[in-house]
Amino acid sequence: MRRKDREMDKDFALTVADKCEYAFLSVVDPEGKPYGVVLSVVRHENNMYFHCAKEGFKVDCFKADPNACMVCVGDTERQSDKFTTKFESAVIRGKLSEVTDEVEKIFALKILCKRHTPTNMPNFDDAIKASLARTAIWKMSIDDITGKCKK
Repeated sequence: MRRKDREMDKDFALTVADKCEYAFLSVVDPEGKPYGVVLSVVRHENNMYFHCAKEGFKVDCFKADPNACMVCVGDTERQSDKFTTKFESAVIRGKLSEVTDEVEKIFALKILCKRHTPTNMPNFDDAIKASLARTAIWKMSIDDITGKCKK
C-alpha cells in the first residue's frame, strides 16, 4: 500500500468485511478480460460466502480461473467542505470454490440471510425447500486481506 498512513491491520479489515452492505468481486473471464460484480456477502472464519444462480457468465468466470479479489466498503462520509470522501475498505484476495455439500450450503445461506434479512428468518426453512436445488453457493478463501481507512 502506497499510503502507509491509511493502512489498517487485519482485525480492522475483517471488521469492514463483516459490516459491509455489499462487496465488489473482480475476476478474469474465460477470454482473459476483467469482470466485476456486486454481491451480498457474509464472512465465516476464513471464507467469504455468497449465492448466485447455478449457471451463467459469472459462474463461467469462476470456473475458468478461481483467483479473485473482493473489495468491501465500510462506513463512508462525504465531506461537504472538501472534494473527498472518508471511507473504510478491505481488500481480500483468495480463491473461489463452489460449495457442493448440502449442509454447508444451508449453513452459508442461513448466515447470509441472518446478516442481510434478519427479520425474515421465520420464512427461511420454506425458502430453502423451494430454492435450495436451484441456488449455487460459492465461497472465497481469505488468503490475504488488507484494510484501509481514509480519515
